[in-house]
Amino acid sequence: MINPIMPTLENGDRLNRFEFEKRCQKISPTQKVELINGVVYMAAALGYKGHGFPHSLIMGWLATYVAHTPGVELADNTTVRLDLDNEPQPDALLRIKSELGGQSRISEDDYIEGAPELIVEISGSTVSYDSHDKLNVYRRHGVKEYIVWRVYDQEIDWFYLHEGEYRRLEPDSLGLIESRLFPGLVLSTKSLIQTNLAEVLGELNKNLQSPNHQKFIENLHQKNFKQVIK
Repeated sequence: MINPIMPTLENGDRLNRFEFEKRCQKISPTQKVELINGVVYMAAALGYKGHGFPHSLIMGWLATYVAHTPGVELADNTTVRLDLDNEPQPDALLRIKSELGGQSRISEDDYIEGAPELIVEISGSTVSYDSHDKLNVYRRHGVKEYIVWRVYDQEIDWFYLHEGEYRRLEPDSLGLIESRLFPGLVLSTKSLIQTNLAEVLGELNKNLQSPNHQKFIENLHQKNFKQVIK
């Protein structure tokens, strides 16, 4: 009996998650490919200024926060299973460990299942896609905070989930935004847009010493302790 040949994955294919994952096995692991509302999106070649460099700045900012916040994890371009029609691969995400009360978990085959607490997308040529289709998918699945860096527009949109809808977090008079979910996670939007990582990390480090950040860590440890004694 001749085994049927599995079709290659093409941009615009309409698939469910199971067929999507099967076809993904035939493409390069470095190829970014996502399933959004049952439609396959395959990223074009990514430029340095439009994606690679700003992506590195976001990762540096988030990695610094995670280094000082045990119980919170960072992932880069990791597949997230949300439902049968949605399997995005966010540029960056923060998640609280599931054993500490986080809303996502790591599957036996090493994927994230469920919505991470915070997602970041770097939008060069994908602004419409990230700011509409993905935004609505993340909102429906309960991603609590969503950041879109519109690189060519030199704008950063930071949304938080409130009563099932995304609302925008606005910078204060100093151009700073602080996460509502992750105390101490402060972003100097102006410095980031100017690609001044030293100033971005300087403002972040100030807030990593705040009482709110310390209390957040203590709360995570208390949850961990409760898990241990169950």
